[in-house]
Amino acid sequence: MNFANKIAASAGAAGLALFAALPAWAQDAAAAAPAPVVDKGDTAWMMTSTVLVLAMILPGLALFYGGLTRTKNMLSTMTQIGALACLAMIVWVCYGYGLAFGPEGNAFISWGKFFLAGVTPDSLADTFSDGFKLPEYVFISFQMTFAAITLALVLGATVERMKFSAALVFGIIWLTIVYFPIAHMVWAAGGFLFEGGMFGTSLPAALDFAGGTVVHINAGVSALVASLILGKRIGYQKEIMAPHSLTLTMVGTGLLWVGWFGFNAGSALEANGSAALAMINTFVATASAALFWMLAEKVAGHKPSALGFCSGVIAGLVAVTPAAGNSGPFGAIILGAVASVICFYAVTVLKPKLGYDDALDAFGIHGIGGIVGAIGTGIVYAPSLGGPGGADFAIGPQVATQVVAVLVAIVWAVIGTTIATTIAKALTGLRVSEEVEREGLDLGEHGERAYNN
Repeated sequence: MNFANKIAASAGAAGLALFAALPAWAQDAAAAAPAPVVDKGDTAWMMTSTVLVLAMILPGLALFYGGLTRTKNMLSTMTQIGALACLAMIVWVCYGYGLAFGPEGNAFISWGKFFLAGVTPDSLADTFSDGFKLPEYVFISFQMTFAAITLALVLGATVERMKFSAALVFGIIWLTIVYFPIAHMVWAAGGFLFEGGMFGTSLPAALDFAGGTVVHINAGVSALVASLILGKRIGYQKEIMAPHSLTLTMVGTGLLWVGWFGFNAGSALEANGSAALAMINTFVATASAALFWMLAEKVAGHKPSALGFCSGVIAGLVAVTPAAGNSGPFGAIILGAVASVICFYAVTVLKPKLGYDDALDAFGIHGIGGIVGAIGTGIVYAPSLGGPGGADFAIGPQVATQVVAVLVAIVWAVIGTTIATTIAKALTGLRVSEEVEREGLDLGEHGERAYNN
């Protein structure tokens, strides 16, 4: 064999050896790729946040709303809240999670993972940091509590006259055609408002950190529509319908505020700086709103009241929800104050003038406060105002996006709630009889009293 042939043979042997080694190299490269990190601290925080949101519903919202009703309707209000929250949880794991966050879908709805098909203890869900994951069951549970409390919030406008059976029928339909699509549009990859560029524009994606559109505008507008279809309570604006226990309402307010840290700071999906920002904003925006509501009462010629304090707390919490991780603390203080004053006038001036019976001001606080918070988020996100926006952030386009998101949520909620309430009315009659309403829904619907002398 001459020298040239030896070189060729050696090269061929080397090539065969290299080719044979490729699978091993590929395995080494795959082994070197970083595996997704499931941080135990993040997981523990999200499990805690999920339980905190549950505490917002039971006992928080149940006591808050229950104390605002008349004695004869206390148990009915609490029972409807508890039962609808439970209903939402069951619907969520059956098909709600799939419709909101399923693996397949379009800009308005998704599908797949119905009955949690394919989800195991090893399944992972994304966070906002590349490479960091959560157990999917934790993410499913966290989002489940959001669906539950949003449905329960709607009841604030319909208490003291809506049948229990009607509330259950309404709840199933409303979740399916209103809540799940809006949650998908705002929070899911590929969603209409999540991706930006709505209606062929160059607008950025909507900012909704913890549910200004998905929860509060959605629930508040739906509450107004449902109350209009349901009609006014007997004696509304003719009889005194004062809260029967502001003590319980105050307790419920405190529980809502505590639970809201899971709601807002938990929406960071990690125990990190974003969660810390949401936490301080949930403190200061709420404190500002509580004080400014009482100040508005004083300016309007009234005494600063406990009911005003509680209303201001909720208004501040609502307004800061979309801005929780999207604002600096001083932007949050201003946002809470502005929203509180606007909600005060919506409740004390607009509602009496228009005459609609939003019994516990679900629209006046959640709807109006959600709108102010959602639009205001586009302003306080600016780094010049202490927000976390980048150096190239522009307020104008972002506010335009926020307005689009608000309008989409309002239109969707109005149409969907009208359909859900109409179907519930056809199937159940919707409203209790005059006799039951006068006697009280505690006895008429549930056969028991909140208080036995």
